[in-house]
Amino acid sequence: MSNHSLSSAIPDPKRWWALVLLCAAQFIVILDTSIIGVALPAIQQALDYSQSGLQWVFNAYVIFFGGFLLLGGRLSDLFGARKLFMMGFVILTLSSLLAGVAQSEEVLNISRAIQGFGSALIAPSAMTMLTTLFMHSPKELNKAFGFWGASAAAGGSAGVFFGGVITQWLDWRWVFYVYVPIGLIVLVFSMKLLRAGVVHKGKVDLLGSLLVTASIVLSVYAIVQAEQAGWGTAQTVWRLIGAAVLLIAFLIVQKMKKEPLVPLGILKRHNLAFGNIVTAMLAGSWIPLWFFLNLYLQQVLNYSAISSGLALLPMTGAIMLLMVGVTGKLMARFGFKPNLVVGLAALGGSLLMFAQTPVDGSFVANILPASLLAAVGMALSYIPSTVSSISGAQPEEAGLASGIVNTSYQVGSALGLAAMVAISGAQTKSLLSNGTDNILALNGGFHSAFLTAGIVAFAASVIALIALRQQSKS
Repeated sequence: MSNHSLSSAIPDPKRWWALVLLCAAQFIVILDTSIIGVALPAIQQALDYSQSGLQWVFNAYVIFFGGFLLLGGRLSDLFGARKLFMMGFVILTLSSLLAGVAQSEEVLNISRAIQGFGSALIAPSAMTMLTTLFMHSPKELNKAFGFWGASAAAGGSAGVFFGGVITQWLDWRWVFYVYVPIGLIVLVFSMKLLRAGVVHKGKVDLLGSLLVTASIVLSVYAIVQAEQAGWGTAQTVWRLIGAAVLLIAFLIVQKMKKEPLVPLGILKRHNLAFGNIVTAMLAGSWIPLWFFLNLYLQQVLNYSAISSGLALLPMTGAIMLLMVGVTGKLMARFGFKPNLVVGLAALGGSLLMFAQTPVDGSFVANILPASLLAAVGMALSYIPSTVSSISGAQPEEAGLASGIVNTSYQVGSALGLAAMVAISGAQTKSLLSNGTDNILALNGGFHSAFLTAGIVAFAASVIALIALRQQSKS
């Protein structure tokens, strides 16, 4: 414990170079989701995915990412953040190669799941190292978090752009192959720039990890299949009950174990608990926006892959610029709570605007204004929600707190997207049965998804306003 305190008190002379590498890791983890979006129609055509099955290219990744983040955070605390960080990149690199050569949707989905597991080791380890590198100075820590958030936005920007370029001019398989050289470069520089970190004694709760992951997988699967099976059918109800039983079993195991995956006491910390709820809802509204906007551009407006990527650049570029130049200053002046409340409301407003997009919409009138408002919303929400979610954690719980907030975001992503796809599919099917034109019906389904996601964002804003406690602006 004293060694940890000493290491956190003495600034690492390589900390800013280490931050570059950690931000690169965050960039890559986000890139792994955003680069897929523009390539989805090409993947669907090549591997014969159904419209509803297509979401598994995204959800297979985020379910295993979210499902194993708690384990990743715990392993980071027990075996050292750098070791887990590097192990995650080895797994991510190899699984990306497997995804690139996939000849069926089953192989691609499995590859994406393994990619998600690798990212589950990378994300909490990277956040732990960032926190410990700059723990000596709150001012430097806020600055580092600003770059951290901006790197996520940069990953979104690069993903939509390079996804379009790669899909149109090379082949969709290169959206996976690109991680092989990147992963090798990160592994080489990790040994040079990152400290080995502090290792804590303890045991790994594999049972708890399997129970929580199974609960997440089953709940998402139940929501996805509900579109075809029906929400009130026995199989949907029993799947959701099974997911709930697995979650309860996970909580019981955590209560009984001496060294649980998640000490339940940590969830009693007010801001950590409500911050994670808000973070999950942020993801549950943002990811459907990104997913359906990609589909609207290509399937309704008939944009090419590269045109779709270019159309999304102003939004993701604005997020990056705002996070670097504005969010940190606003947090220093007003604290995280006002930024989070306003940001979520702005995100909700942008989703309501997207819920009005016509089949003959234009970029200037229908895409640009709403996407820039979404950029403001995400820029004001993402870092404050993260800060609120990890507030109160002790240094030795850094990996765990990082794992919890990342889990909340990824589980929110998976459940939110699954729900919006089911809602969109049901609305499209209803419109088609009433004789509506195919494109109008498809667009109507997208509208229902945007509208519901907007309601989630507004609800999250209200929860943040009522439940979160403002901390001092130091």
